Amino acid sequence: MNRPGTALFAAVEAVVTVAVGVGIALVPLTLLWGIEYGLQVPWLAFWRAAGSVWLIGHGVDVTFVLDAATAKATGLSGADAPIVLTIAALGFAVITAWLGARAGRRLAETEHRVTGSIAGIVVVAALALAVALSTVSVAARPSIWQSVLLPTLWYAVPLLVAAEVARRRRGADPDPATAAVLDAVDRIPGPWRSVTDVALRGGLGVVAVLVTAAALLVALLVLGSYAQVITLYEQSHAGLVGGLAITVGELAFLPDLVGWAMAWIVGPGFAIGTGSDVSPIGTTLGPIPGIPVLGALPTGGHAFGLLSVLVPAVGAFLVAALLRPRLVRALAEGNTAGRRAIAGVGIGVVAGLATGLAAWLTAGSLGPGRLVTVGPSPVAVGALAALEAGVPAVLALAVGSDLVRWPERDSWLPRRERWRDDDAEAAAPLPVDTITEDDDGGFLGALDRAGAADTTTVGGRTGGHSRFRVTGRSGATIAHPEQPTEPVSDGDPEVVRELEREREREREAALPQLPLGWAARPSRHAETRGSDGAESTSPEAVGGEADQWDTDVVDEIPEHELPWWRRPKGDAGR
Repeated sequence: MNRPGTALFAAVEAVVTVAVGVGIALVPLTLLWGIEYGLQVPWLAFWRAAGSVWLIGHGVDVTFVLDAATAKATGLSGADAPIVLTIAALGFAVITAWLGARAGRRLAETEHRVTGSIAGIVVVAALALAVALSTVSVAARPSIWQSVLLPTLWYAVPLLVAAEVARRRRGADPDPATAAVLDAVDRIPGPWRSVTDVALRGGLGVVAVLVTAAALLVALLVLGSYAQVITLYEQSHAGLVGGLAITVGELAFLPDLVGWAMAWIVGPGFAIGTGSDVSPIGTTLGPIPGIPVLGALPTGGHAFGLLSVLVPAVGAFLVAALLRPRLVRALAEGNTAGRRAIAGVGIGVVAGLATGLAAWLTAGSLGPGRLVTVGPSPVAVGALAALEAGVPAVLALAVGSDLVRWPERDSWLPRRERWRDDDAEAAAPLPVDTITEDDDGGFLGALDRAGAADTTTVGGRTGGHSRFRVTGRSGATIAHPEQPTEPVSDGDPEVVRELEREREREREAALPQLPLGWAARPSRHAETRGSDGAESTSPEAVGGEADQWDTDVVDEIPEHELPWWRRPKGDAGR
């Protein structure tokens, strides 16, 4: 894809991102305009409301001014003054971040990633500015600079990070910014780099445990308070479409509810209005908005509420225990209890900072009067989370010592390789149908000792030593000093000639050991013909001439050593 095409592609992705976010708020409001209001109210008011909701979802401060009748109807003190909403409906921000990361992964596959990234970010900023300007009215006025900056950041940061991560996974070289960060990390001494790595991993692991526990807690509270939630829906008299719009707004605040649940698990809890407190110790509430999901808030005292602080403590201990082998292996000779303790403190610091950041993002102002204070206290939540995670992490990492350091444990761990004992394998009995020339009673070995190796060519095959591929039980080739293991065809002319030469050498070496009257050792399979054409078993003489059996030589052999068919006829019965 060329440069203009990449820029166009990134711009389309940015338009889709903004359209999805604004559309989530605009669709139910448009249905409300058409069904409940019968198209009698100008649609521009609903567009402005949807744009304001989208901006609030990214943390933009929006100032509302209510008329006298509406302010009096709310029943809240200070409703007639300008109302600044600073709390963020983070569901919209999460959608923007997810779509930005998705666009970044796609841009990483193009050749002009930088061009596409710049184009997408610029388009998001321009559209955010357009939405902000279109929502400005007498009743609502968003902060313009926040409207441009915050949605752009929620889109740009995931886009750039996801694009760089995707490139690195594909083996590409890091961009200058990433290279600078990597160089700075490489300049940190090895032991302290390992400590920092474990601190970051462990702290984020503790936060992941907290988020999971908080999400489960929210789900259980909503399911357990289903009756109260339905009652608040009925009391709102919003109708079907109005109830749909309220539900969309509640889903937009779902990440905020998870953040509040995290603060409750850690201990400080959160507030819904000045003077209120929702914590494991108990719940103290004043007048609160009639939002249906708030009916799931825990009420009264909690006998086992303080046990919730065990979640970050136990989670930190388990995470640190899982990371301890990694830290010990990375520190190697520099492994000391002090450095491991520092890593545990780092886990607590990272967990505290991340939890405090989540509390800060989910806190703000939700209305006039006492509703200017809604959400958890970032300082209290972060400090207590750091303490609850840091102490167990230090205990898991620093207390005790490894009997054997991880890099040295390979020396005594049993190896997985199997060592084959050649002598034992050679001594193992082979299958009865295995053709071998071994000295352990093999079939060919017996034939060789019987003289079958010194035969002449019969039926086109040559006597002598044959070459075989001998395999053991496991199928592995067994090597022998005098026998090759590769398969060789006996019909190969070169092999036949080589075997013939070998047989001749063996015969010549055996000639001096024979009696004088013998030309060669008689063979059972040698067949010669005399002058009369009769077959005989006479051995070949030197030079290739057949020699008849000399009975005079036989007479020199003692009588008792002769076979029964060669003994004199009178001695046959003996």
